[in-house]
Amino acid sequence: MTPYLQRRALYAPLIDNRPSLNLGLVVVIPAHREDRLLSCLLHLEKCRLPACDVEVIVVLNDAWSDPPAVKEAHRRSQQQVQEWASGRRTTRLKFFAVHAADLPDKYAGVGLARKIGMDEACFRLERVGNPQGVIACYDADSRCAANYLTSLDRHFANYPRDHACSVYFEHPLLGADYPEEVYAAIAQYELHLRYYLDAQRFAGFPHAFQTIGSSMAVRCRSYQEQGGMNRRKAGEDFYFLHKFIQLGHFRELNDTKVVPSPRPSDRVPFGTGKAVRALLKGKKSLLTYHPQAVLDLKAFLDRMPDCYPLKTPEESDLLAALPEVMREFLVAADWQKHLAEARGHSADFDGFQKRFFRWFNAFQIMKFFHFARERAYPDLPVVDAARWLAGHWPEETPLLPVAAKAEDWLRWFREIDRRGWQPPAISAGLGGSAGRE
Repeated sequence: MTPYLQRRALYAPLIDNRPSLNLGLVVVIPAHREDRLLSCLLHLEKCRLPACDVEVIVVLNDAWSDPPAVKEAHRRSQQQVQEWASGRRTTRLKFFAVHAADLPDKYAGVGLARKIGMDEACFRLERVGNPQGVIACYDADSRCAANYLTSLDRHFANYPRDHACSVYFEHPLLGADYPEEVYAAIAQYELHLRYYLDAQRFAGFPHAFQTIGSSMAVRCRSYQEQGGMNRRKAGEDFYFLHKFIQLGHFRELNDTKVVPSPRPSDRVPFGTGKAVRALLKGKKSLLTYHPQAVLDLKAFLDRMPDCYPLKTPEESDLLAALPEVMREFLVAADWQKHLAEARGHSADFDGFQKRFFRWFNAFQIMKFFHFARERAYPDLPVVDAARWLAGHWPEETPLLPVAAKAEDWLRWFREIDRRGWQPPAISAGLGGSAGRE
């Protein structure tokens, strides 16, 4: 047993069945009050199988304070999954369900459920001597392309040094499962997600990747080396993946697709479910970060090389050249202290820029956008922001008419994102297009 599993796993192994010696991929699914769980598993069962064997672990989870009816429903779901799984013909794809019952109210939630399942996946992979095996995170209301399992296996085989990856996703934009208003709402929310990410890329941030809990995967060994999954009730995916993004050897997997649910929800304080629910309650348009905040961020990242001692020894000269809102944010963030630490522990520019972006990371960028919103740049409709960014995007992709809707711009940004993106060569400069008409 590894040091991580000895010290950090909350439970001893929960699954008695001996894993296949060819086990190489484990899909972990947290489930809480899910009435379509078997539909999710049936969808995974239809996927093409990779060269390695695959396990799917469902973690039915409830809190100590949950009503007895919820806990009883989870016990029935566990039994239902086990009975269904026992009738499967193939031995190369196996399904298991564990019931993590009466979890402490302080921690019960999606982060803890993912941790329980991912720790169990580590037990399984380590037991067969495969610490390089892959653990994929999925959701009980998601669907996926038929090549989901094979693409995950091939991706990590093609990039043996990679620690983790973000898997391409698309919410459904039509169908019979939800009212039309739900699909209209999710189009705006996904457009916000893609605008926010691509705005960071346009500004020159090298660690801009989607962090969607149902669309990510990590190696067993890397998962343990970085301390496993956190126990956050929401945002667990953001904090988890950025540990690996900052390490390097992280990239997107774009030749498959996860289809997360667009359903409204009150289970978490932010995220997809809450955003859709808010739009359904009467908001006509989703608001997002102002383009001027993006330009201020870009102005700073364009000058990042000047923060190194060999370029500009005086921070005051650099600060004076930046937009006012960015200046105020940096002073409030005590940037001189962080620059001094990065310089003092770096032998060259490459080392400096790595340390710089450990401080000025995705969380700092989010804090800056919130600061800019309150200080000077109020949010604006996501369609207007997307139209602006598309007009400044370096690629020569035909622009849409001014009257284009959120769904149209979403498809535009999906096409851009699916082509893939590599972080810019920071030392060569972080400039971008001045804009397109």
